[in-house]
Amino acid sequence: MTITHLPHSGSTPLSAAVPVAVPLGEPVAATRVHAVERPDGVEAGVWECSPGRWRRQIMQAEFCHFIQGRCRFIPDTGAAIDIAAGDALYFPANSSGVWEVAETVRKSYVLLP
Repeated sequence: MTITHLPHSGSTPLSAAVPVAVPLGEPVAATRVHAVERPDGVEAGVWECSPGRWRRQIMQAEFCHFIQGRCRFIPDTGAAIDIAAGDALYFPANSSGVWEVAETVRKSYVLLP
């Protein structure tokens, strides 16, 4: 058995910032990530995003726990969800909508195939 370990999120080195794929206005949010992909298709990591508004691009099922920041997710169907540090969310596969990041967020996440 292989155990995946991501050190405390504050010390996990993240990639260089990359602008989001589908920004919706200014400022254009940028993301940084440290991801580990397993042979079974599961991906786990730490993700950070600067303020901005943009369309969600990940279509896999996702469980995530927010470590810092404040944002809102507005699903294409359903009510907006206000999210703050300490919150956890589960997105079923094919969840689509708009992210509005008010204060840089950092989360740990698991994407399921």
